[in-house]
Amino acid sequence: MKHLFFLSVLLAAAATALGQQPDTLDSGVPEAVSNPWAMLGVTWDSKYVWRGFEVFDDKSAVHFLGDVSLFDTGFGLSVAGHRANSSGFEKLERWDYTAYYQNGLFPEDSPYATNFRLGFVYYNYPQRNRSQSLDLEEGHLILAWPNILPVQGLQPSYVLVKTWPVRDDGQLPDAASGWLHIFMLDYAFTVPGITPEIYQQTVRLHSELVYNDGWSPTPEFPNPGHEFSHAVFGASTDFAFGKTNNLIFTPALYYQLTMDHAINDDDELWASLALKFLF
Repeated sequence: MKHLFFLSVLLAAAATALGQQPDTLDSGVPEAVSNPWAMLGVTWDSKYVWRGFEVFDDKSAVHFLGDVSLFDTGFGLSVAGHRANSSGFEKLERWDYTAYYQNGLFPEDSPYATNFRLGFVYYNYPQRNRSQSLDLEEGHLILAWPNILPVQGLQPSYVLVKTWPVRDDGQLPDAASGWLHIFMLDYAFTVPGITPEIYQQTVRLHSELVYNDGWSPTPEFPNPGHEFSHAVFGASTDFAFGKTNNLIFTPALYYQLTMDHAINDDDELWASLALKFLF
Protein backbone atom coordinates (compact mmCIF):
# COMPACT_ATOMS: atom_id res chain seq x y z
CA MET A 1 0.00 0.00 0.00
CA LYS A 2 2.88 2.37 0.74
CA HIS A 3 4.27 1.87 -2.76
CA LEU A 4 0.85 2.48 -4.32
CA PHE A 5 0.50 5.68 -2.30
CA PHE A 6 3.88 7.02 -3.47
CA LEU A 7 3.06 5.96 -7.04
CA SER A 8 -0.15 8.02 -6.94
CA VAL A 9 1.69 11.04 -5.54
CA LEU A 10 4.43 10.91 -8.18
CA LEU A 11 1.97 10.46 -11.04
CA ALA A 12 0.13 13.53 -9.80
CA ALA A 13 3.38 15.48 -9.60
CA ALA A 14 4.13 14.65 -13.23
CA ALA A 15 1.04 16.62 -14.25
CA THR A 16 1.58 19.77 -12.16
CA ALA A 17 1.98 22.04 -15.19
CA LEU A 18 -1.13 20.96 -17.08
CA GLY A 19 -2.40 24.51 -17.52
CA GLN A 20 0.51 25.45 -19.79
CA GLN A 21 0.36 24.87 -23.52
CA PRO A 22 3.49 23.47 -25.22
CA ASP A 23 4.50 24.71 -28.64
CA THR A 24 6.31 21.48 -29.46
CA LEU A 25 6.03 17.92 -28.24
CA ASP A 26 8.93 15.48 -28.33
CA SER A 27 8.37 12.79 -25.74
CA GLY A 28 10.45 10.10 -27.41
CA VAL A 29 7.54 8.00 -28.67
CA PRO A 30 7.16 7.28 -32.39
CA GLU A 31 5.99 10.03 -34.70
CA ALA A 32 3.50 9.60 -37.49
CA VAL A 33 5.81 10.64 -40.33
CA SER A 34 9.35 9.39 -40.88
CA ASN A 35 11.73 11.78 -42.64
CA PRO A 36 15.11 10.93 -44.22
CA TRP A 37 17.67 11.49 -41.47
CA ALA A 38 20.43 9.90 -39.50
CA MET A 39 21.63 10.34 -35.95
CA LEU A 40 24.78 9.59 -34.00
CA GLY A 41 24.77 9.92 -30.24
CA VAL A 42 26.55 9.18 -27.00
CA THR A 43 25.01 9.12 -23.50
CA TRP A 44 26.56 9.01 -20.04
CA ASP A 45 24.45 7.56 -17.22
CA SER A 46 25.45 7.74 -13.55
CA LYS A 47 23.83 4.26 -13.32
CA TYR A 48 22.61 1.94 -16.04
CA VAL A 49 19.10 0.79 -15.11
CA TRP A 50 17.53 -1.36 -17.85
CA ARG A 51 13.88 -2.34 -17.40
CA GLY A 52 14.21 -2.16 -13.65
CA PHE A 53 17.51 -4.05 -13.34
CA GLU A 54 20.69 -2.26 -12.28
CA VAL A 55 22.98 -3.80 -14.91
CA PHE A 56 26.41 -2.52 -13.80
CA ASP A 57 25.71 -2.35 -10.07
CA ASP A 58 26.14 1.30 -8.94
CA LYS A 59 28.74 2.08 -11.62
CA SER A 60 28.29 4.61 -14.41
CA ALA A 61 27.97 3.62 -18.05
CA VAL A 62 28.33 5.07 -21.52
CA HIS A 63 26.00 4.26 -24.42
CA PHE A 64 26.66 4.71 -28.14
CA LEU A 65 23.83 5.05 -30.65
CA GLY A 66 23.49 5.24 -34.40
CA ASP A 67 20.10 5.45 -36.14
CA VAL A 68 19.20 5.70 -39.82
CA SER A 69 15.67 6.34 -41.05
CA LEU A 70 15.11 5.05 -44.59
CA PHE A 71 13.63 8.12 -46.24
CA ASP A 72 9.81 8.26 -46.25
CA THR A 73 9.24 4.53 -45.98
CA GLY A 74 8.84 4.44 -42.20
CA PHE A 75 11.58 1.81 -41.94
CA GLY A 76 14.76 2.36 -39.96
CA LEU A 77 17.83 0.68 -38.51
CA SER A 78 19.70 1.41 -35.29
CA VAL A 79 22.70 0.13 -33.35
CA ALA A 80 23.31 0.79 -29.64
CA GLY A 81 26.22 -0.21 -27.41
CA HIS A 82 26.27 -0.26 -23.59
CA ARG A 83 29.62 -0.23 -21.80
CA ALA A 84 30.48 0.04 -18.11
CA ASN A 85 32.97 2.69 -17.02
CA SER A 86 34.45 0.25 -14.48
CA SER A 87 36.07 -3.14 -14.91
CA GLY A 88 34.42 -6.39 -13.90
CA PHE A 89 31.29 -6.05 -16.03
CA GLU A 90 32.63 -7.10 -19.41
CA LYS A 91 30.31 -10.11 -19.74
CA LEU A 92 27.27 -7.86 -19.19
CA GLU A 93 28.23 -5.33 -21.86
CA ARG A 94 25.82 -5.48 -24.77
CA TRP A 95 25.18 -4.36 -28.35
CA ASP A 96 21.61 -3.93 -29.61
CA TYR A 97 20.78 -4.20 -33.33
CA THR A 98 17.27 -2.99 -34.20
CA ALA A 99 15.14 -2.92 -37.35
CA TYR A 100 11.84 -1.06 -37.08
CA TYR A 101 8.84 0.29 -38.93
CA GLN A 102 6.87 3.29 -37.68
CA ASN A 103 3.85 5.10 -39.03
CA GLY A 104 0.50 6.52 -38.01
CA LEU A 105 -3.18 5.57 -38.15
CA PHE A 106 -6.11 7.96 -38.65
CA PRO A 107 -5.74 11.70 -39.45
CA GLU A 108 -3.06 13.45 -37.42
CA ASP A 109 -5.58 15.93 -35.96
CA SER A 110 -8.07 13.19 -35.05
CA PRO A 111 -8.66 12.43 -31.35
CA TYR A 112 -7.92 8.79 -32.21
CA ALA A 113 -4.67 9.47 -34.08
CA THR A 114 -2.33 6.60 -33.27
CA ASN A 115 1.41 6.51 -33.83
CA PHE A 116 2.95 3.06 -33.80
CA ARG A 117 6.30 1.36 -34.07
CA LEU A 118 7.04 -2.32 -34.73
CA GLY A 119 10.57 -3.43 -33.98
CA PHE A 120 12.86 -6.45 -33.89
CA VAL A 121 15.98 -6.37 -31.70
CA TYR A 122 18.99 -8.68 -31.50
CA TYR A 123 20.82 -8.33 -28.15
CA ASN A 124 24.45 -9.44 -28.43
CA TYR A 125 26.84 -10.02 -25.50
CA PRO A 126 30.19 -10.04 -27.36
CA GLN A 127 32.37 -10.99 -24.36
CA ARG A 128 30.75 -14.43 -24.02
CA ASN A 129 31.80 -17.38 -26.15
CA ARG A 130 29.34 -19.47 -28.12
CA SER A 131 28.82 -22.08 -25.38
CA GLN A 132 28.04 -19.30 -22.85
CA SER A 133 26.02 -17.16 -25.22
CA LEU A 134 23.19 -15.19 -23.65
CA ASP A 135 22.16 -13.43 -26.85
CA LEU A 136 18.47 -12.55 -27.00
CA GLU A 137 15.95 -11.64 -29.66
CA GLU A 138 12.99 -9.37 -29.12
CA GLY A 139 9.86 -8.19 -30.83
CA HIS A 140 8.09 -5.07 -29.60
CA LEU A 141 5.11 -2.89 -30.39
CA ILE A 142 4.81 0.76 -29.32
CA LEU A 143 1.47 2.60 -29.51
CA ALA A 144 1.08 6.32 -28.76
CA TRP A 145 -2.01 8.54 -28.75
CA PRO A 146 -1.02 12.25 -28.97
CA ASN A 147 -4.58 13.66 -29.09
CA ILE A 148 -6.71 11.26 -27.09
CA LEU A 149 -6.53 13.28 -23.85
CA PRO A 150 -8.06 16.79 -23.62
CA VAL A 151 -4.79 18.37 -22.38
CA GLN A 152 -2.39 19.47 -25.11
CA GLY A 153 0.99 17.85 -24.69
CA LEU A 154 -0.23 15.03 -22.44
CA GLN A 155 0.30 11.74 -24.24
CA PRO A 156 -0.30 8.14 -23.12
CA SER A 157 1.47 5.23 -24.77
CA TYR A 158 1.87 1.49 -24.38
CA VAL A 159 4.77 -0.87 -25.11
CA LEU A 160 4.45 -4.64 -25.52
CA VAL A 161 7.73 -6.59 -25.40
CA LYS A 162 8.39 -10.29 -26.05
CA THR A 163 11.95 -11.60 -25.62
CA TRP A 164 13.41 -15.08 -26.17
CA PRO A 165 16.94 -16.60 -26.09
CA VAL A 166 18.87 -17.23 -29.31
CA ARG A 167 20.50 -20.33 -27.79
CA ASP A 168 17.68 -22.78 -27.15
CA ASP A 169 19.41 -25.77 -25.55
CA GLY A 170 17.33 -25.92 -22.37
CA GLN A 171 20.16 -24.59 -20.19
CA LEU A 172 18.92 -21.01 -19.91
CA PRO A 173 16.35 -20.09 -17.25
CA ASP A 174 12.75 -19.50 -18.23
CA ALA A 175 13.26 -15.82 -17.36
CA ALA A 176 15.26 -15.39 -20.57
CA SER A 177 11.95 -15.75 -22.40
CA GLY A 178 9.16 -13.49 -21.21
CA TRP A 179 6.83 -10.56 -21.67
CA LEU A 180 6.88 -6.95 -20.51
CA HIS A 181 3.96 -4.51 -20.52
CA ILE A 182 4.95 -0.84 -20.17
CA PHE A 183 2.34 1.88 -19.64
CA MET A 184 3.70 5.39 -20.21
CA LEU A 185 2.46 8.94 -19.75
CA ASP A 186 4.45 11.89 -21.12
CA TYR A 187 3.88 15.60 -20.79
CA ALA A 188 5.73 18.43 -22.54
CA PHE A 189 5.47 22.11 -21.65
CA THR A 190 7.46 25.26 -22.28
CA VAL A 191 9.18 27.58 -19.81
CA PRO A 192 11.08 30.85 -20.39
CA GLY A 193 14.57 30.34 -21.79
CA ILE A 194 17.62 30.61 -19.55
CA THR A 195 19.57 32.85 -21.96
CA PRO A 196 18.54 35.68 -24.34
CA GLU A 197 19.30 33.36 -27.27
CA ILE A 198 16.86 30.73 -25.93
CA TYR A 199 13.43 32.36 -25.74
CA GLN A 200 11.66 29.28 -24.49
CA GLN A 201 12.61 25.82 -23.35
CA THR A 202 10.60 22.62 -23.70
CA VAL A 203 10.60 20.37 -20.63
CA ARG A 204 9.44 16.77 -20.91
CA LEU A 205 8.05 14.85 -17.97
CA HIS A 206 7.99 11.08 -18.32
CA SER A 207 6.37 8.35 -16.25
CA GLU A 208 6.00 4.63 -16.82
CA LEU A 209 4.58 1.66 -14.96
CA VAL A 210 6.00 -1.77 -15.86
CA TYR A 211 4.36 -5.17 -15.53
CA ASN A 212 7.09 -7.81 -15.65
CA ASP A 213 5.74 -11.21 -16.64
CA GLY A 214 8.70 -13.19 -15.27
CA TRP A 215 11.50 -11.67 -17.42
CA SER A 216 15.11 -10.94 -16.49
CA PRO A 217 17.98 -9.99 -18.86
CA THR A 218 20.58 -12.67 -17.95
CA PRO A 219 21.02 -15.55 -15.44
CA GLU A 220 23.13 -13.19 -13.29
CA PHE A 221 19.87 -11.57 -12.23
CA PRO A 222 17.16 -13.29 -10.15
CA ASN A 223 13.86 -14.39 -11.64
CA PRO A 224 11.16 -11.79 -10.94
CA GLY A 225 7.55 -12.49 -10.15
CA HIS A 226 4.58 -11.91 -12.43
CA GLU A 227 3.50 -8.49 -11.21
CA PHE A 228 3.97 -4.74 -11.52
CA SER A 229 7.68 -4.58 -10.85
CA HIS A 230 8.57 -0.88 -10.90
CA ALA A 231 7.69 2.64 -12.00
CA VAL A 232 10.00 5.26 -13.49
CA PHE A 233 9.67 9.05 -13.40
CA GLY A 234 11.90 11.51 -15.21
CA ALA A 235 12.39 15.00 -16.56
CA SER A 236 14.51 16.12 -19.51
CA THR A 237 15.07 19.01 -21.89
CA ASP A 238 17.01 19.69 -25.09
CA PHE A 239 19.58 22.39 -25.88
CA ALA A 240 20.21 22.78 -29.62
CA PHE A 241 23.48 24.13 -31.04
CA GLY A 242 25.00 24.71 -34.46
CA LYS A 243 23.84 26.78 -37.41
CA THR A 244 21.02 24.35 -38.13
CA ASN A 245 20.42 23.26 -34.52
CA ASN A 246 21.58 19.77 -35.44
CA LEU A 247 23.72 19.25 -32.32
CA ILE A 248 21.49 18.49 -29.34
CA PHE A 249 22.49 18.19 -25.70
CA THR A 250 19.93 16.52 -23.41
CA PRO A 251 20.32 16.42 -19.62
CA ALA A 252 17.84 14.24 -17.72
CA LEU A 253 17.09 12.98 -14.23
CA TYR A 254 15.25 9.73 -13.45
CA TYR A 255 13.86 8.02 -10.36
CA GLN A 256 12.76 4.39 -10.13
CA LEU A 257 10.25 3.23 -7.56
CA THR A 258 10.88 -0.50 -7.11
CA MET A 259 7.84 -2.59 -6.17
CA ASP A 260 9.23 -6.09 -6.84
CA HIS A 261 12.52 -6.40 -4.96
CA ALA A 262 13.41 -9.53 -6.92
CA ILE A 263 14.51 -7.23 -9.74
CA ASN A 264 16.20 -4.61 -7.57
CA ASP A 265 16.89 -4.28 -3.85
CA ASP A 266 16.41 -0.51 -3.81
CA ASP A 267 14.75 2.44 -5.44
CA GLU A 268 17.11 4.15 -7.88
CA LEU A 269 18.02 7.73 -8.76
CA TRP A 270 20.32 8.52 -11.68
CA ALA A 271 21.34 11.32 -14.01
CA SER A 272 21.81 11.15 -17.77
CA LEU A 273 23.72 13.39 -20.19
CA ALA A 274 23.20 12.78 -23.92
CA LEU A 275 24.76 14.40 -26.99
CA LYS A 276 23.20 13.76 -30.42
CA PHE A 277 24.21 14.89 -33.90
CA LEU A 278 21.49 14.93 -36.56
CA PHE A 279 22.29 14.95 -40.29
